[in-house]
Amino acid sequence: MSEREGAVAKRWRYAAPVIVAIAMLALWQALTVAYDVPVYLVPSPLVVATTLVADWSLLVASLGVTVSIALYALAIAVALGVAISLVFVQSRWIETAFTPYVVLLQVTPIVAIAPLIIIWVQDTRTALVLCAVVVAIFPIVSDTTLGLRSVDPRLIDLFRMNRATRFQLLWRLRIPSALPYFFGGLRIASGLALIGAVVAEFVAGT
Repeated sequence: MSEREGAVAKRWRYAAPVIVAIAMLALWQALTVAYDVPVYLVPSPLVVATTLVADWSLLVASLGVTVSIALYALAIAVALGVAISLVFVQSRWIETAFTPYVVLLQVTPIVAIAPLIIIWVQDTRTALVLCAVVVAIFPIVSDTTLGLRSVDPRLIDLFRMNRATRFQLLWRLRIPSALPYFFGGLRIASGLALIGAVVAEFVAGT
C-alpha cells in the first residue's frame, strides 16, 4: 500500500462513522416528521439539539453528578475486584466457595437490588455508588482471576525450581501475565459503572 492509499484509508476510517451518523440522524428526523411522532414518544434530533442548547447548564450539572458516581464506583470496583481476585488465586477452595455468590450477584437485576440498598444506606450518593459497584465489579473479578490463573505452567515450575516465594510468584509472574485480562475487564466495567449509575439514579428518583 502506497503512502497516498494509506492516507486515504486513514481518512476513510474516521469519515465512515461520521457519514453513517449523519445518515441515521437524517433518517430519524425524516421519520419523526413524516409520521408526526409525538415529542414525548420519540423526539426528533432537532428537538433534542434544541433542548440541549436550552437546558445546557442543567444537563451539564446532572451529567457531572452521574459521571462522578460512575468514576467513584469504577475505582471501588477495581480495588475490591482485584483484591478478591488475588484472594481467589491463592486458594482453589476459596474460589470454589465464593465464585457462585459473585455470579449470583451479577445475574441479579440491579433494579431488584437498588431499592434495598437505597433503603439500607441513608446517604443517597453512597447508595448510588454502591449500586454501580455491584454492576461493575464482576468483569474485574472474573477477568483478573482468569488472567492470574492463565499462567504458563512451565514458568511456574521455573519459578519454583528457583525457590521463588509465593509473593514473588504472584508479583513477578502472575500479575504481569494478568494485565491484558485486567484491562479487558476494566473496559467492560467502565461501561457497566455508567449504566449502573444511571439505573440507580432512576430507581432513587422513583
